[in-house]
Amino acid sequence: MDNITVTIIDDEPDVRLAIKLLLESVGHRVQTFESAQDYWAQYDPEQKGCLILDVRMPGMSGLELQEQLKLLDYHPPIIMISGHGEIPMAVKAIKSGAIDFLQKPFSDQLLLDHVSVALEQDISKRNSLMVVHKIKSRHDTLTPRELEVLEGVVDGKLNKTIASELNVSTRTIEIHRANMMEKMEVKNLSSLVRCVSVLKENNH
Repeated sequence: MDNITVTIIDDEPDVRLAIKLLLESVGHRVQTFESAQDYWAQYDPEQKGCLILDVRMPGMSGLELQEQLKLLDYHPPIIMISGHGEIPMAVKAIKSGAIDFLQKPFSDQLLLDHVSVALEQDISKRNSLMVVHKIKSRHDTLTPRELEVLEGVVDGKLNKTIASELNVSTRTIEIHRANMMEKMEVKNLSSLVRCVSVLKENNH
């Protein structure tokens, strides 16, 4: 898993070191930060992996960093950790998208299991995001008229119906439809509908 990194953000040096050594002992690549601000200052959206994030830290808290990350198109999965274990914090972290909330001290195996789940989730979501971006880039190449034709085709309308609505010839619609299908890189209606559904699901 090239370039996949588990990032530990915790203001306690002993905790950072202990988790780092544990993760490295099973082959994970690890980086550590003593504050949320330090991590945020160098945040790289291309960095694959997951975050182990302490909920209580001086300055920007773990929950505040989580809220900042949520504003982005995508961010690595988050495992929240805390020595305080307040239930409201746990609930807020989970509702905001954290994979789980672990109360210190937690077992080594529990953390390793959560990291495995988080890394699998990151790979899956990045792959899905890549598909969305590819479809969107194709969609962005369509002309205004091709977009109108696409809408009609996806709605199940016949070429002659679309032609009538747009006040052009059926042959013109056939040409626009062929160009649109080629640009979208699809061979049939079902594939086109799936592409449009993906865009809608991702608010594009």
